[in-house]
Formats: sequence, structure tokens, C-alpha cells
Amino acid sequence: MPVNFIFVALGGAAGAMGRYALSLLPARTEFPVLTFITNILGALLIGFIAGLTESRDSVSPRAVLFWKTGVCGGFTTFSTFSLESYTLLQNRKYLLGSGYMLLSVVCCLIGVLCGRRLAMAVR
Repeated sequence: MPVNFIFVALGGAAGAMGRYALSLLPARTEFPVLTFITNILGALLIGFIAGLTESRDSVSPRAVLFWKTGVCGGFTTFSTFSLESYTLLQNRKYLLGSGYMLLSVVCCLIGVLCGRRLAMAVR
């Protein structure tokens, strides 16, 4: 449905602006505190949305797209990763959940490494 893309896009823009606004706070330390806070807030928000929509059929699917996929996705994809990991563990899929978490972190770090090397190669 094309209109669903509009809800995701609007939410994504709002999430990205929220992330940028948070990054402007004067809290520069060696530990990436603002990213850490962003990821925790995103996880909190997506958990709230998931919990709210689980028990209510009255929540519009488009509102869920706006908030969960759009806002949370634009704010941080770590929130989605956290919800998926939590859901796997909640469903007692401990091996799958642990594997997903470990593989996600390791593969994303490798992705960053490969991306940086590729960038250096094309400079």
C-alpha cells in the first residue's frame, strides 16, 4: 500500500530529527553517551509501542507503522534489534536469540571494518 510508505517516511523523518537533536546536546565524553542514550530511548519507545499494541486491537496499523517502523527506525535501528532479541528470548528461543545478538554485533562490526577498507581503497 503506497500510503503506508508515507506513514513510515513521516515517522522516519521525525525519528531522524529526534536523533539529530539529541546528538547536539553538549555531552562529549570518550564513552559514546549520546548514542548509548539514543539506543536506550529507542528500545524503551519500541517496547512501549509493542506492549501497547499487543493488548489493543484499536490501535491503527498505520499508527504502528508510523511509530514502530518510522520513528523508531529513524531514531535507531537498535530499538528494532532489541525488540526482536527480546521477543526471541521471551519465546524461549534462547539459542536463536543469543545467536542473533552475537551474529548481529559481530557481523555489523565486520561490516564497518569492510566499509572503511572499501572507502580507503576508492580514495
